[in-house]
Amino acid sequence: QVQLVESGGGLVQAGASLRLFCAASGRRFSFTRMGWFRQAPGKERELIAAISWSGGSTYYADSVKGRFTISRDNAKNTVYLQMNSLKPEDTAVYYCAASYDSGNYYSSRDEWVQSPYPYWGQGTQVTVSS
Repeated sequence: QVQLVESGGGLVQAGASLRLFCAASGRRFSFTRMGWFRQAPGKERELIAAISWSGGSTYYADSVKGRFTISRDNAKNTVYLQMNSLKPEDTAVYYCAASYDSGNYYSSRDEWVQSPYPYWGQGTQVTVSS
């Protein structure tokens, strides 16, 4: 069983940066693909970034590409999301999620987006003011 706890959210002005943390535990963590999702008011939950177990393969949604960076340190059981140049439209609850597979060999958008994430954290609020 994988357990996930997010932290690092907060209230910032447009253009600022935040770093989100996901502390993970469980025997499957070191073998799993990890993702960051967000859900804004009135919108569906969206996968914005994902990373393979090895860290060698990543995915970013077009809305955050070039501004956000996902990384992981398996020795510390932690996944990070560095968020730069934040915009008001980035305001959402951000969730860390874990999969059943490594994702080490993913090569298409469909693989990243369609593969399930059965394990979820509680979410952390990010609010970006104008």
